[in-house]
Amino acid sequence: MKIRSFLKLVEIQTKVASVVPFIVGTLYTIYHYKTFKVVNFLIMLVSLLCIDMATTAINNYQDYRKAIKKYGYGYESHNAIVRDKLSERSVRITIFALLTIATAFGLLLFLNTNVIVLLIGMLSFLVGITYSYGPVPISRTPFGEVFSGFTMGFFITFLAIYIHIFDNELITLALKESMLGIQMNLQELVYIALLTVPAIIGIADIMLANNICDIEDDIVNNRYTLPIYIGKDKSLKIFEVSYYFAFLAIIILILLKIIPYTCILSLLAFLIVRKNVEAFKKVQTKKDTFVFSVKNFIIINGSLAVTLLVGIAVRSIV
Repeated sequence: MKIRSFLKLVEIQTKVASVVPFIVGTLYTIYHYKTFKVVNFLIMLVSLLCIDMATTAINNYQDYRKAIKKYGYGYESHNAIVRDKLSERSVRITIFALLTIATAFGLLLFLNTNVIVLLIGMLSFLVGITYSYGPVPISRTPFGEVFSGFTMGFFITFLAIYIHIFDNELITLALKESMLGIQMNLQELVYIALLTVPAIIGIADIMLANNICDIEDDIVNNRYTLPIYIGKDKSLKIFEVSYYFAFLAIIILILLKIIPYTCILSLLAFLIVRKNVEAFKKVQTKKDTFVFSVKNFIIINGSLAVTLLVGIAVRSIV
């Protein structure tokens, strides 16, 4: 398989959805906990990218196998299997290789940390596979937005933080006399949960926008997504209102002094996000306006990452 075909199969441009939460979590760790473990950072990055690429490849493979409607906008170009006439065998080998690498590096990360990383990694791995594969893939149900947003927005950000502070008793498991006990620092977990809100909403809204654009085609292809169940109007309302909660979470973190005051600048992104939302509400197509959901995700979480980085730099100077 040519590199060009591989990059199209895994939709490499979409990996920003997993890398950005990873970066936000890492920068938050450096600022809030004043620590950074470079080896764990690199190991998780490799595992994260491989599982994300594998999930996308599986999704494209499943779409190729199950598609009923094989015409319309971009079908012949947006799926690498169709565009480049890839053999199913080569696609399956690619998926298996990516899953193997992701698993190997995930286990290595577990050995460098503790069992919490293993458990969350296994759960994320399971969701990633069942999202695109199985008798009823999650992506073909009304729960796609919830699972994609929470898995990529919360779990990735949480693990990006936890791999550096696993020995700080954020979450601990203890087995004593056949009794399994768990202890959690609820205050710190609440802070982390708030930090993940912009990523959760941004990723969920990418999925929601995608499904809004595909309502007609999804009905034909037996994909019964959230917009099909609740209708386009309610879906657009959720798409709009949900972004408010992303900015509200940032405001709360600033007021609690959990993130630096420089993050106030990230709130300026609201002006651009609002404009993009209005444009999407007027027309919903993959060709013209779906990209606004991706831009909103990058703008919100990218500006948060940049202002976190500025806050780290200011503190180091002062």
